Amino acid sequence: MKIFFGILIPFLGTTLGAACVFFMNKTLSKSVQRALAGFAAGVMVAASIWSLLIPAIEQSENMGVFSFFPAFAGFWIGILFLLALDHLIPHLHVGSDQAEGPKSKLGRTTMMVLAVTLHNVPEGMAVGVMYAGLLAGNVQITAASALALSLGIAIQNFPEGAIISMPLRAEGESKGKAFLGGVLSGVVEPVGAVLTIIAAQLIIPALPYLLSFAAGAMLYVVVEELIPEMSQGSHSNVGTVFFAIGFSLMMVLDVALG
Repeated sequence: MKIFFGILIPFLGTTLGAACVFFMNKTLSKSVQRALAGFAAGVMVAASIWSLLIPAIEQSENMGVFSFFPAFAGFWIGILFLLALDHLIPHLHVGSDQAEGPKSKLGRTTMMVLAVTLHNVPEGMAVGVMYAGLLAGNVQITAASALALSLGIAIQNFPEGAIISMPLRAEGESKGKAFLGGVLSGVVEPVGAVLTIIAAQLIIPALPYLLSFAAGAMLYVVVEELIPEMSQGSHSNVGTVFFAIGFSLMMVLDVALG
């Protein structure tokens, strides 16, 4: 039951963020969007290092000088996986008029939801692989460290939920549909977490690869999408400051609880 609630925590963060559309009448300013993108990027980078890559290397210590290999290989597979999704799924980022991926007749709102959904895929996998390690009795993964990752991702999902629901409202959608769009963008997280847990239980020796796979996928999102978003326009140092805040918060959570 604890694991069930653990994988739902990030989704709850997205849902609460999307609910901001019921209480806020204006769209988020460019500065606020940059700050939120920077914060999310900081959380994801710290989570990738402390919660995923370092445990992946520690779990491969028996390989001696090649203990880096599972982390290295999984990291690159994660990068290439997100690169493929980026090219195969049509999506439109908030604040952009240029759709990415293959040509599609999908509406703007649908493609905006798909863009945030792509961000959430590796986050769900990261939570899933942590709880898979916990179920497997992995000594490098504790209940507290898995909870720390869930909480960290939930915290950065809150502004992500608002980032998708508020622009959808500005596009002319009703508050209910804008909220639903934000919620749907986060559904992939618990689904991805459950599928990852199932996969890891079937192939426990692959756990270091799965941990680093999730890290690579998350860092792809950070470099490809979040860093450009937080650096747009003037006063881009706002995004940098919030990147540092997000990084510090996730680092404290992981070290204090893990």
